[in-house]
Amino acid sequence: QVQLVESGGGLVQAGGSLRLSCAASGIIFRFYGMGWYRQAPGKQRELVAQISRVGSTNYVDSVKGRFTISRDNAKNTMYLQMNGLKPEDTAVYYCNIPTGSTAYWGQGTQVTVSA
Repeated sequence: QVQLVESGGGLVQAGGSLRLSCAASGIIFRFYGMGWYRQAPGKQRELVAQISRVGSTNYVDSVKGRFTISRDNAKNTMYLQMNGLKPEDTAVYYCNIPTGSTAYWGQGTQVTVSA
């Protein structure tokens, strides 16, 4: 019954911005920390940013100062604001919510940054 749906990906030029959204249903959203992952072709899936249930955040070094993770518990939605995008940010971005029993994933949204 749990469903995560990402949106907001697209094609942008280097230096541009995108805001990704992850809409969740079927869970008590405010109970869980969650995060954004990304995977480029031929590479391991990478944790990009995470946010705890009380709002503490962590980022991979390569996106610090450029990306901001946030959440709106009233809307059951998590966001990733991406500024100053670089070609190396190109990947499929996934929403993830790890619970005590299982981890849930969205279908992914493609982000492509052109030079």
